[in-house]
Amino acid sequence: MNLHALATARAESAGPIGVGLVGAGKFASMFLAQVPTMPGLKIVAIADLKPDAARHRLSQIGWSNERVATVAIGEAAADVTSRDDVDVVIEATGDPLAGLAHGEAAIAAGKHLVMVNVEADVLAGPALAKKARATGLVYSLAYGDQPALIAEQVDWARAAGFEVAAAGKGTKYLPDYHASTPDTVWQHYGLTAEQAQAAGMNSQMFNSFLDGTKSAIEMAAVANACGLGVPAGGLLFPPVGTDRLADVLRPKAVGGVLERDGMVETISSLNRDGSEIDRDLRWGVYVVMKATNDYAAECFAQYGLPSDDTGHYAALYRPFHMIGLELGISVYCAVLRGEATGAPTGFRGDVAAVAKRDLKAGERLDGEGGFTVWGRLLPAQRSLAVDALPIGLAKDVVLTRDAAAGTVLSAGDVSLTAEPLVAALRAETQAMAAAEG
Repeated sequence: MNLHALATARAESAGPIGVGLVGAGKFASMFLAQVPTMPGLKIVAIADLKPDAARHRLSQIGWSNERVATVAIGEAAADVTSRDDVDVVIEATGDPLAGLAHGEAAIAAGKHLVMVNVEADVLAGPALAKKARATGLVYSLAYGDQPALIAEQVDWARAAGFEVAAAGKGTKYLPDYHASTPDTVWQHYGLTAEQAQAAGMNSQMFNSFLDGTKSAIEMAAVANACGLGVPAGGLLFPPVGTDRLADVLRPKAVGGVLERDGMVETISSLNRDGSEIDRDLRWGVYVVMKATNDYAAECFAQYGLPSDDTGHYAALYRPFHMIGLELGISVYCAVLRGEATGAPTGFRGDVAAVAKRDLKAGERLDGEGGFTVWGRLLPAQRSLAVDALPIGLAKDVVLTRDAAAGTVLSAGDVSLTAEPLVAALRAETQAMAAAEG
C-alpha cells in the first residue's frame, strides 16, 4: 500500500525506473496515457511493427512532442530488450510465438518481464517464469488485466486464512458463440462492421473475447499462477449475478456447479435464453472463499457478505478492470518490491484448439478468434494425454486430415514445425505437469 511513496523515493535516490515496451497497441496505449502522471517511471524505448503509427498514437493520447522525442521508437524488439537503461520489459504484442522470443531475450538480458501477452503465458509462460526466478528476476502477469486481478484476490483470501472455493471472471457468453467468426462477431456486440472499423476495432481479436477462447486462456493463466483446478470438460460459463456467486460457485456436493473446491470458472452475464442477468459481472472478477470455522461463517453474515445457504461460502468481487490504465502497478511491484502481480508456478491448465466447423485436410488454421478454431480450457494432464494442439500453435498450420466440428484437434492433425525456442519452452512447460500429480 505504499507504491507511490516507494516510486517517489526511487526517483529521488536513483532516478526513474526505465521501461521498454514491445508492442504499442490498445493495452499499451492505455498504460502510456498514464505514464506522464506516474512518479519514478520513464519510457525509454518502444518497439512496434509500425513505428510511425506508434508515434502518432503517443500524440493521440496526449504526449507532447518533447516527451515523444525522448523515446527511442523502432521496429526491432532487440533494440528494447538489450538496452542498459531498461529495467523492465513489457511484452504487449499479443502474438504468442513472438512473445516467448521477446520474453526469453528480456530475461537473458537481465530485465524484469511483465507479460501482457497472456497467449504467450499460457503456451509456455511457466518455463519462462522458472527461468526468471532462477536468475533473480521477476516474471509477472499484467495488473489491470483480469488474470492478475484474480490472482490478487486469491492471494488476499489465502493470506487472510480462507480456503478458495472458486475464482474467475465474468463475460458475455452463450453456447452458440463458440461458432462465431470475424464475419459474425459485430452483431453480438450490437455494432455494424462499419462502426467497428471506424473505431479501429479488430474483428478477430474481439471475436476471441466472444467465442470463449480468451476466457479459456485467462482461466488457464489463473490456474497456472494460483494452483487452482481446471474443470475436466472445460469452462461451464454458468449464468449468475453477483448476489448468487457463493450459491453457484461451490461444489456440486453442496448444491453448486463445481467438481470440488479450488476451481477456476468464468461466469456469463446472459441467461441461456439470451436475457441479461441482474447485477452481472461481465467486466469484473471474483473470488468465492470458504470459512474454515463456524465463527468465521457467523462473521460473514454479521458483516453482510453475500453468502450461500450454508453460511460457509461467501463471495467478494470487483465489478470492473481498467486494462492498461493499471499496468504500472506491475512495473512498480517488480522493481520496487521484487514481486510479481501473479506469475505461473506450474502447468495446470492448457487451451486446446477445437474445430468451429467441419474442417477438411489441406485447410489452413487461422488461430485465436478466427474462422476455423476456438480455444477450450482443459486440465494440462488431460491435454497432454490426448496430445491436444495448443491454441497458440493453431495459426498458419495446415490440417493433414479432416476434423468434425467440435473436435479437439491434436498436434498430429497438423503439419507443425515450431521454432526451436518455442518448442523447447513448450516442452519444458509440459514437463512441469507431472509435478501436479
